[in-house]
Amino acid sequence: KDISAAFSKLWRKLGGSTDSASSSSKSESEPPPTLIAIVCQVYMTALNTMVHMKGEIISGLCRDDQLLKQLWTYLREWGEKAGGTSGSIFNSSNAEQWGPVSASLQSLKRPSSPHTATLRLFVDCAAAIISILDEEEIFEKETPFSNKELESICKYVNIFCFRSIWSGAVDETSANTTGLFHSMHSLLTVLYERDSRRSFAANDSKFWLISEVKPSSLTIEYEKKSGKGVLMMRKMAHLVPIKDRMLLFRRQVQDDKNRVATSLNDPQMQTWITVQRNRIIEDGFNHLSKLTIPALKSTIRVKFVNEQGLDEAGIDQDGVFKEFLELTLKKVFDPQLNLFSTTSTGVLYPSPTSSLHDDHLALFTFVGRMLGKAVYEGIVVDVQLAPVLLAAVLGSHRLCAFDELSQLDPELYRSLTFVKRYEGEMADLSLTFSVDEDFMGKISTVDLVPSGRTISVTNENKIDYVHRMAHHRVFRRTQEQCKAFVTGMQSILQPTWLSLFAPNDLQCLISGVNSDIDLADLMRNVQYFGGFHGNHRLIKWLWDILENKFTSEERKLFLKFVTSCSRPPVLGFSYLEPPFSIRCVEVSDDQDQGDTLGSVVRGFLALRKGTAATRLPTASTCFNLLKLPNYNKKSLLLEKLRYAIHAGTGFELS
Repeated sequence: KDISAAFSKLWRKLGGSTDSASSSSKSESEPPPTLIAIVCQVYMTALNTMVHMKGEIISGLCRDDQLLKQLWTYLREWGEKAGGTSGSIFNSSNAEQWGPVSASLQSLKRPSSPHTATLRLFVDCAAAIISILDEEEIFEKETPFSNKELESICKYVNIFCFRSIWSGAVDETSANTTGLFHSMHSLLTVLYERDSRRSFAANDSKFWLISEVKPSSLTIEYEKKSGKGVLMMRKMAHLVPIKDRMLLFRRQVQDDKNRVATSLNDPQMQTWITVQRNRIIEDGFNHLSKLTIPALKSTIRVKFVNEQGLDEAGIDQDGVFKEFLELTLKKVFDPQLNLFSTTSTGVLYPSPTSSLHDDHLALFTFVGRMLGKAVYEGIVVDVQLAPVLLAAVLGSHRLCAFDELSQLDPELYRSLTFVKRYEGEMADLSLTFSVDEDFMGKISTVDLVPSGRTISVTNENKIDYVHRMAHHRVFRRTQEQCKAFVTGMQSILQPTWLSLFAPNDLQCLISGVNSDIDLADLMRNVQYFGGFHGNHRLIKWLWDILENKFTSEERKLFLKFVTSCSRPPVLGFSYLEPPFSIRCVEVSDDQDQGDTLGSVVRGFLALRKGTAATRLPTASTCFNLLKLPNYNKKSLLLEKLRYAIHAGTGFELS
């Protein structure tokens, strides 16, 4: 107590009498600084002054798990004394159960206060340590925080950031310059990204929503382009359900299509390109890389030339371009091409050795444009990108490099986990802040910090070393490829549209949701041809087979068989382009001339032409079209359809 009193006396002599001394409102007064607050201010002064040592200082503080727990307990007690309810624009009586919300909001007005320094030090340290925790440490060992404490911290930073923006305490200009808000939002991002992988509150689907405002109110503010609405959606889009954000995105895209059509001299403008089957990437790159962005956003028609040099039959009514797009993306993302590599789980990321290709960065820009065009047109493609690439596209999302490393480089992840948990003297491992990299047999040493090869890893700085090594492997090693890919994708999809999403949301926008098919939704949005209709005997058999005979995995195979993507669109099948269709066919594909009056009548009346149908079902994935023979038995339909989807008979163009 004597030491605390001495520090307080010294603080007052140095002019630290509290920021609100001139305020006439008693409710705005700030309690005098405690010894803990003054010590935290010293640390924050060091962090702000010696910026180059920030990682090492925080690394040292994070060594002691109990320090963060004690700081959190201290802040909650401080919040109970200093926060109160006066001056709050909200009447939420239970918000303070999560943490010192009101007191923290008051600290936004006192950036030089030692209490604000205590908050920032805790938040910065918590973000640093949580970003390198693995699931065993979080959910089993519960270090440094218990699951309940993590839930409270999530709610606390979520409510704080929301109230800061909604009340106008933070605006577009000050969001990145207000130290406390910037730190809080960084921690919020870390927590949200970790939670999206494995939830801290698995049984609460509304865990990240705010009860103080309806999501529709946030959407209205955003569409009005109010300052707080735009900032809220850019910083905290997760407060609005994903489907609402998808609908908002589609409206923005449609508005852009209308603007593009208006700006062109010919609103019906079409670009025709000729592509050889055996040169899809080369021809697509040569033709489309030269197009202006408005032309690329407009209608593109494709004429395929087969391997014999002959024009393929068929008229492109958007379907052939969809096939071209799907084939192009399939080839460029194939790891054998060495533009992208894949993890053991099938997630794609830029290949560190992609520079072996001539103009590899131009190719990455082209790939970004093609994927952006697919999203722009609402075409769902079966491509799973690494979160690091998704975050790069979004721009403002901070990922936990160490967390990403578990997928991108499991061996290095295990090595860094060993370093993180090593309890002996780090000098025994003879590590430095550098890494040796092998590029085509040539070894080079890369410094993680200036002169890193001369700086030893110690017990005090090992957390900083883990962060920097993970950051190098995840971000720096392929940053040029990521930048080129982002340039291409953002040339089609405006960054303001993409700000509505987190990385996992963007993945859903690209490839749909990883869930079972909603058959009722598919039935409502299917189109029938060739005499088929909703009450047709074969169609009733089909829906019954899909619902009662197929497993969830087989339903996904069925969807992939028809559309080339196993995941349904996030907004449902009404947004599938082109619409899902089923057509009755009588003959083999090479004899199929399309619907005739006779074939439609026979299909409608369930009559067969000649012998019983024995051919397999086929699909035109470019049109999302299933071609079904008019089988005379339900068991035969089940047998043939199951064989077809497992055999992957593939695309054929009619």
